Amino acid sequence: MNFRLISLAIYSTYLTNKFGILLKKAKTTNQKMQLRNEYAKTLFKKLNITLEIKNKEKIPQDGKYLLISNHKSIIDPLIVELALEQSNIYGHWIAKKELYNSFFFGLFTRNAGSILLDRESKNMSSFFKDVKDVVKEGHSVFIFPEGTRNKEDTPISNFKEGARLIALKNRLPILPVYIKTNANVVLKEAINNKSQNLVIQIEIGDIIEYKDKTPLEDNYKNIFSLS
Repeated sequence: MNFRLISLAIYSTYLTNKFGILLKKAKTTNQKMQLRNEYAKTLFKKLNITLEIKNKEKIPQDGKYLLISNHKSIIDPLIVELALEQSNIYGHWIAKKELYNSFFFGLFTRNAGSILLDRESKNMSSFFKDVKDVVKEGHSVFIFPEGTRNKEDTPISNFKEGARLIALKNRLPILPVYIKTNANVVLKEAINNKSQNLVIQIEIGDIIEYKDKTPLEDNYKNIFSLS
């Protein structure tokens, strides 16, 4: 029996729900930004994980964007949050219905700033309305265009069309980020080896204009030199 795994699971559940309650009480966007960042830093400190940011100077200080990222691990949203720590960009994550109903993530997801995506729904009009409302409020939208975690031995899996539609419908410049390190592997190492200091690298790419007609996946691969 892996007692460290059990201990971390209990701690993570406590921490996630604790911050879920704090986020529910938060009155302002700045408070939510600070709480999301504090949550990420607290959990990464527990796991002995630090972040290295390549091309940090390419992170805009403010504005509205569609942020896109590859996705291999449950901690990927936290990596993105920490990468943006010094900017004023506040984004609502696109979150699948399963996260809203999760015992572990539900309270946090519902209160941290997210947009519900019901992939089984035949009518997506309410989803796109929610996205539009978020953008009208001056916020960004964060999405994993692969749609789910990539469990294959490839840099990325196929992008869904929805991400580009969000950018077009809301005239959002696209901010691409690439988590170069397989965070899922790092997370497993952190769980199994308490004393090891681990590093995750994330790279910031050049802004893609929403009018760019190049397929988003192709643009992303070109920016980060992915085969």
